[in-house]
Amino acid sequence: MINVGILGFGTVGTGTAAILLKNRKLLKERTGVDICLKWIADLDVTRDRGIKLPPGILTKRASDVLEDAGVQIVVELIGGTTVAREFVLRAIRNGKHVVTANKALLATCGMEIFRAAEKAGVAVGFEAAVAGGIPIIKVLREGLVANRIKSIYGIINGTTNFILTKMTSGKAEFSTVLKEAQELGYAEADPTYDIEGVDSAHKLAILASIAFGSQYSVRNVYREGISWISPMDISFAQELGYTIKLLGITKETDGKAELRVHPTMLPSDYLISKVDGVFNAVYVEGDAVGSTLYYGRGAGDLPTGSAVVSDIADIARHLSTCPRGGYKRPGISGAAMPLLRMDDVRSMYYFRFSAIDKPGVLSQISGILGKHDISIASVIQKERLAGKAVPLVVLTHRARERDVMLAVKEINRLRMVAGKTVYIRVEGKEL
Repeated sequence: MINVGILGFGTVGTGTAAILLKNRKLLKERTGVDICLKWIADLDVTRDRGIKLPPGILTKRASDVLEDAGVQIVVELIGGTTVAREFVLRAIRNGKHVVTANKALLATCGMEIFRAAEKAGVAVGFEAAVAGGIPIIKVLREGLVANRIKSIYGIINGTTNFILTKMTSGKAEFSTVLKEAQELGYAEADPTYDIEGVDSAHKLAILASIAFGSQYSVRNVYREGISWISPMDISFAQELGYTIKLLGITKETDGKAELRVHPTMLPSDYLISKVDGVFNAVYVEGDAVGSTLYYGRGAGDLPTGSAVVSDIADIARHLSTCPRGGYKRPGISGAAMPLLRMDDVRSMYYFRFSAIDKPGVLSQISGILGKHDISIASVIQKERLAGKAVPLVVLTHRARERDVMLAVKEINRLRMVAGKTVYIRVEGKEL
């Protein structure tokens, strides 16, 4: 029998406990191991979570889990990077294997935790830390182990995907849809971590670390949110054949790693462009397998709990066959692939200029773009209001970020340009 102790009885803790209790017999049939939920520690042991627990399983004391010699696997579902870090390292020091869904912890303290686990000969499972019920960690570590990963594009935050989907289908303003997302429980009262791309950046750091065998921190990720996206830009994107998504993107480019989270225009006929609502999707390109796409629920009690139990089952299966052997999982070496500076990233761009409707404006703007080695692929200018500011939309061929920023700065100084230029990076086939 393998005993499991859970730290944290919130949404994911409840889902994990429910699966372990309901599917205990099924798990034994599939793994050959009887996995027993022995403890659940949480400060609140009175609130009804909607599941029936065996008597005596709930405790307010984390030490009941961490110091019980009979517990082989500790599941950290507290969140944050302070108490969670302390408990995870304490569990490892006590020779216990750890499973966590805590992307913030891994994206900030991951290497410290992995090194401690390697020294202690225990495992750290974190399938649930990225994309909820999508088994993307196992895909990268096991299913695509024969591949050199070339690129990953991920819709890895359900809240922002819901907002952009509703803005696209209903032509609604960001603030209106955000309020709806909060009312439905998809967005927190303080949605900053989601809408400003912080949550996605944590997850991308983990994906990049596994894909490239290096340890990256959330501090290495360039990040933009979606709060400035307007229905006008969504409409122009649709007219051009594109859909706007908040993407986490990591690529190997000339031996360096790109790590960036930002709104991105994708061709609307791409499968990932069709992923709507709160669903997540991760596109992975390997040198041998080519393009693959993984889709599913990225959050929630049971989808995320499913990923947690998957790690528990892996560790339990190993313990049943090698009870005295150390547990070493491949993946992150600690020797970082150098980062490609955001200034040196190359992509296509969408620009929306607010230009005074006068002769020669487009030629001045195109002249500045050309001076900075930015080539125009297409132009949209529908409205004509002599002497008034009208939207002028430009799509470019692939250009370097540094050149784009210099060009935008120069264009914004033109007298015939009113307000700041809007720009969105574009991924997909070269125009």
